[in-house]
Amino acid sequence: MTAVKPVQGAAANADAIEVIRAGFEKLGYITNPQISTSIFLAQNLEKPLLVEGPPGVGKTELAIATSNYLGLPLVRLQCYEGLDESKALYEWKYGKQLLYTQILRETLSDVLQGAQGLAQSMDRLHKFSDVFFSEQFLEERPLMRAMRAPEGAVLLIDELDKADQEFESFLLELLSEYQITIPEIGTMKAKVKPVVFLTSNNTRELSDALKRRCLHLYIPFPDAALERRIIAARVPDISARLRNELVAFVQELRALDLKKLPAVSETIDWARTLLLLHANTLEPEMVRNTLSVILKFQDDIEAVEAQLGALTEGALKAAERPLGTV
Repeated sequence: MTAVKPVQGAAANADAIEVIRAGFEKLGYITNPQISTSIFLAQNLEKPLLVEGPPGVGKTELAIATSNYLGLPLVRLQCYEGLDESKALYEWKYGKQLLYTQILRETLSDVLQGAQGLAQSMDRLHKFSDVFFSEQFLEERPLMRAMRAPEGAVLLIDELDKADQEFESFLLELLSEYQITIPEIGTMKAKVKPVVFLTSNNTRELSDALKRRCLHLYIPFPDAALERRIIAARVPDISARLRNELVAFVQELRALDLKKLPAVSETIDWARTLLLLHANTLEPEMVRNTLSVILKFQDDIEAVEAQLGALTEGALKAAERPLGTV
């Protein structure tokens, strides 16, 4: 799908943003005005989009949905402590280099034929060795693969806050110039600039230098109305009544002092669980038996079990007010 390009006039650009919102909704990703506007700007300003927020609110899914919306391949780089450029950018095919060296070893006498002295011999060997550090011996990793994609790509640099600050600094050239430098070959610019997403769960502060190169989007936990729309899109077979009740219950949980608040992804899993169990309404016993779907720490489960009756009753009352709405 062709990217939406800006046109003259605020109304026309607002229409383009609405096209993005509707397109994402068809793919099952429910956006708010901030998200759809950020996608529009990232495409048309050709700037990376840094997406921050709690785990499970849809940061990674946003990049996946963008890939599907634009019809571009998704190239994902999962960050972790100790990640370096050999795993993220490129490395040499050492096995292939060694094999070719062995095959061509017998030709060394031809290469050195007529060389006068050590200096001239070394110069010829240097030219010969340069062949082994050319593109045919280059192993592409995610960053280079996205930069060299002939039709463009969506590049997802996921959970950047888990990587070291040195790796974050390494990304600055790519994020500002859409180019990479390989000492043995030179500078390579992107054939088609990728649409770049960087995600962070805020486990550490990212540098100002990186943030200056990016547009910024923060995705919080959704309010009840938005979460109902998300559940309706992702679990369409669930009844409106049960959808409203479970969303109200999850919203109550997020107001508690828990080690890990339930994410949107866990709300979706819980909706699928209740649908699988043929639930029609929230019943305390069924909620008790399925709490592990939305709560991942035993201390949290025990804290919620202690007030399960009040929480369930409160969710049922809260669900009655918007019943029948999406």
